[in-house]
Formats: sequence, C-alpha cells, structure tokens
Amino acid sequence: MKLLKGLGIALSLAVLCLLVVTTARADDWNRKTVITFSGPVEVPGVGQHNLPAGTYVFKILDSQSDRHIVQIFNQDETKVLTTILAIPNYRLKTTDKTTITFRERPAGEPEALRAWFYPGRAWGEEFVYAKPRAIELAKEANTPVLATSLELETAPVEALKTAPIEAVAPTGEPVELAQVVEPPPAPAAEPAVAPEPTTVAAAEPLPATASSLPLIGLIGLLMIGAGFALSAFSKRTV
Repeated sequence: MKLLKGLGIALSLAVLCLLVVTTARADDWNRKTVITFSGPVEVPGVGQHNLPAGTYVFKILDSQSDRHIVQIFNQDETKVLTTILAIPNYRLKTTDKTTITFRERPAGEPEALRAWFYPGRAWGEEFVYAKPRAIELAKEANTPVLATSLELETAPVEALKTAPIEAVAPTGEPVELAQVVEPPPAPAAEPAVAPEPTTVAAAEPLPATASSLPLIGLIGLLMIGAGFALSAFSKRTV
C-alpha cells in the first residue's frame, strides 16, 4: 500500500509539473501580458481606439517574419477590443519586466501607444497607425510614425497580414523605416583564419637490406665444390 501511495504522489507531481510547463510555454508563445493603465490610452488598429484607465490583456495573434498582429482583450479575456498591426522593433538592452512606450502628446490628451516589449526579449512590437492619424501624431511629436494606407475602421483583420507599411515624417512624406524601428545589429564578422601550411616530408631513402657478400660466398662454395669434384674425377682416371 505504501508503494502504491508513493507512486500516486509521484504521478500527481509529474502531471502538475507538466501543466505548469505547458502553461508557461503557451504564455511565451502568445506573450500574454496583463497591463494596467492609470489613464486613458489611444491605440491603433481594427476596433476600439480609445481605452479608458483599467486592466487589459495583450496577446500575439500571429507573428510572421516581418510583421506581427497584436490583440488587446478586456481583463477577463471575454472580448477582443482591438487588433493591431505591428512590426518588430529591436532594443539593445532587454529587461525582466514588460515595457510599454508612448508617443508624446499635448497636455490633457490621452497617451498614444507606441511599442510593447515582452520581458526578456530583444524584439518588441512597434504599432502601426492609419496614415492620416500617423501624420497627425508625427506632427505633434515631430518624429516619424509607422503608418498604413489601409482603412483600419472598416478593414477585416485578415487584411492586416498584407497591409502596406511605411514611415511618415511630420510633413507627411514617407521616410525609411529605420528612422522609426531599430534594425538588429549586424553580426560580427569572424576573423579570417589563414590555412595552416601543409608540410610534405621528403621521402627518406629506404635502408639497404640487400648485400653482395652472400652471393660472393655462394660462388666461392660452388667453386670449392667444383674443385673437389675435379680432384676426385682425376684420381679415378689415373
């Protein structure tokens, strides 16, 4: 009975550990983050654009190589409030806490959401605004803002996957995306290693193993034998 009880406890702990690991992996995949705003916040995307002070849940819906789609839920995750197009933005220093950045706004205006960085990740989400609103924000902050010409008010969420993205200056003119998002650092070039010289060893002469002395000895023995044979033959003929 003690053995069965011990096995039952061990099995329960193993199942519990499996559930914890699975949950952690799921949160890391969709980067689920609970965020509380102390004041109203403006957000881009398809859906609600002004969030009152409160608690919200951020998740990654889709993450392609050059663009991501972020969804913001209400606190109990029963309703999607807005779906936002974003592109990856790189930061040089990671932190162990969630980082939210905002765009500068005139006093009394809701802060405009700019980017979201998940704890421990160098890549964050730089949010894209509808082009007319992006130009207004660029003028207010005197800095380029990511924009899309897609009509976000009426666009289906699926259209975000192929929506054109650009960066607009305060004048409304397009500028390079690198003025808004930080590209990843170029990998350090590995120093060229010169190939080691190949040394070919000179062929050494083989040691002389053969000698003419045995042959000379053999000839001498044959000549001695022949001498004895001639001597015996001559004795018989006398």
